[in-house]
Order: sequence, then C-alpha cells, then structure tokens
Amino acid sequence: MRIMMLDLAEGDTTLAGTPRGRRAFAKLLELTSSEPDAPEPVFLDFSGVEVATASFLRETVLAFRNAVRQRRSNFYPVVANANEVVAGDLKILVDQPGDVLLLCTLNKRGVPKEPRLLGDLDPKQRITFDLVRQRGETDAAELMREHGKSEQKEIGQTAWNNRLAALAGLGLVVELSQGRAKRYRPLLVEG
Repeated sequence: MRIMMLDLAEGDTTLAGTPRGRRAFAKLLELTSSEPDAPEPVFLDFSGVEVATASFLRETVLAFRNAVRQRRSNFYPVVANANEVVAGDLKILVDQPGDVLLLCTLNKRGVPKEPRLLGDLDPKQRITFDLVRQRGETDAAELMREHGKSEQKEIGQTAWNNRLAALAGLGLVVELSQGRAKRYRPLLVEG
C-alpha cells in the first residue's frame, strides 16, 4: 500500500503542527482499517513534500508506526521518498537508542530501492538485523546454532527470540507464524 502524504495534507508541501499531524494520523488509521491477510509494507510517500516538522512527523509517522505495531498488524510502515529536510527532522525524533525507522526510495512503478535504517539500533539488534538480511529468512533456533557463540559466550535461543521480536516490534523484520514457531524475514530487500 502506498499513501501519498501530500494528499493527506490537501496538497500543501509544508506539513507542520501537532493538530494537523493528528488529523493526518486519523486518516492513516482509516486507510489501514482493513487488515491484509499477509504482511504488507505501507509506504508513507513524502514525494513532493518540501518540509515536515518534527511535531507533524511525531503525530503521524511515529504514532502510526507505534499504533500498527502495537496491534500486531500485518501493516509495516516505511517512510518513502523523504527529502533531506524531512529525513533530518525524522532523525531528530529517532535520536533515542533503539528507536529506528525504515526508509526507502520508491521508483515510478512503486518498487522500493535503497532500503536504509534511520536511527541507531542496539549493537546486538543490529547484528541480528544484519543476519536476517543476509539469510533472507530465519528463526531463533537457526541463529543460535550458527551464531550462538560470540566473544566466548553462548547466546541462547531465548536471547535470539527476544532480539527478533524487538526487530519485528519496530517493523524492521516481518514475523511469520508457522504453527507455534515463528520465522522472520526482512521487510524490504534491495532489488
């Protein structure tokens, strides 16, 4: 799903203010009220937006990401086509350790390119994120078997589960249930 942020702002290229952000957030929730059957990225496309203030972004992008991840939705928000100004204000909002957003560029056909993280993951989560990207799909048991020894310490399956769940909670990896087991794959893969 692709949502044009410019349309939510009635064509205004400057997105500013808490009240306006809350109205846009309500529209985002309305547009995503029907859950997809399978995990699906929701591209919040900032094409044509010149400026988006931190207050607007907090009330839309972060609030939307938090709302859909808390309800364990099959929607996974991704910020698309954000210019340097918008990305700079988003960076201010995710300046806390462990708070990260996924950004990308969408080409004319809507295909995501150049997926990247904005913000800093905890070092252990970063290792886990990179391993999921390298493997394409994995689970905690596989990661424990293949990467369980680190710096002379054994990393157990529970620790890998916790790291994977945290990444899914941030919307960076997709959680796939297979009975009682859970597998994980990257939300976006560089094509």
